[in-house]
Amino acid sequence: MPARCSYDYAVIRVVPRVEREEFVNVGVILSCHEQDFLQAAIEVDEARLRALDPAIDMALVRSHLEAIPRVCAGGDAAGPIGKLSPRERFRWLTAPRSTILQVSPAHTGRSEDPAKALEHLVATMVRTAR
Repeated sequence: MPARCSYDYAVIRVVPRVEREEFVNVGVILSCHEQDFLQAAIEVDEARLRALDPAIDMALVRSHLEAIPRVCAGGDAAGPIGKLSPRERFRWLTAPRSTILQVSPAHTGRSEDPAKALEHLVATMVRTAR
């Protein structure tokens, strides 16, 4: 049985109108230092976002969200941030911002499989019951 490892995660939020502070959870970033794991999973519910702001620029939102998995993967495609260690990239991604894309405070968990933990967090924190 694989050993359980600690991980940190943050929920990605879209805040269509920052002044109203209303948001929709659209993804999760998960970092497990012990397994050199840093990934993001993103699922956008466009109808929920449009309910908060019918004029939201979905193309702009999607283009910004697409950058998050690139930063997680690192390398040249992520620009200068991609040269940082996975832990440093996680901290950069989860730094507080007051923009249309924000993240929750970082939380901690334990799992044998960070990828399964990421899927579980998306299922519970992002998806709505259908």
